[in-house]
Amino acid sequence: MLDLHTHFPPMTTRTHEVCGPSASAFAFALGARLGGAVLWVREAWLGDQINPMGFASYMDPQNVLVALAPSHIDVLAAAEEALRSGSVTLVVLELTQPIGLTEGRRLQLAAQQGKSTGVCLIPEGMGSNAAQTRWRCTPVFDADPHAPDSTLQRWEIIKNKSGTLTAWTVKWDAQTRRINVVSSVAQ
Repeated sequence: MLDLHTHFPPMTTRTHEVCGPSASAFAFALGARLGGAVLWVREAWLGDQINPMGFASYMDPQNVLVALAPSHIDVLAAAEEALRSGSVTLVVLELTQPIGLTEGRRLQLAAQQGKSTGVCLIPEGMGSNAAQTRWRCTPVFDADPHAPDSTLQRWEIIKNKSGTLTAWTVKWDAQTRRINVVSSVAQ
């Protein structure tokens, strides 16, 4: 099995996609790993919100700016401008509709120009061919009823322009603010 730390954080100055129920945890872990400011862009009509207390174990909530855009197109435009500006380390886009190759390529070029990293949180089965990598992140339910671990996740690379597809069971360590690989014996 390949070492997670050769893949995480994924290539900077590129845009990646993440799907699955633990996609936001991936974005928070990436924000913590990269450091600096994070812009989180989402459509204003979405009923749920990210809670600063929920991600405080990953990163300082003061480093996350949430932008509510009126439409899908405005999410893409705001993300592209933020990536191109280089003012933030990470731009997280919550996408509810597929994006075409042109839009995906524009995000890639903006990330390269601004030396920023982009992460598109997408519904399962949706994605752009322009993404550098696509990850599926799901929770792993611990079988130990006496000491259940709610932080176990399975991170799987399901698309990679460099060709390597693999998966890991990982755990967030709040003290060190790092992702650690968990062996199957330790689960």
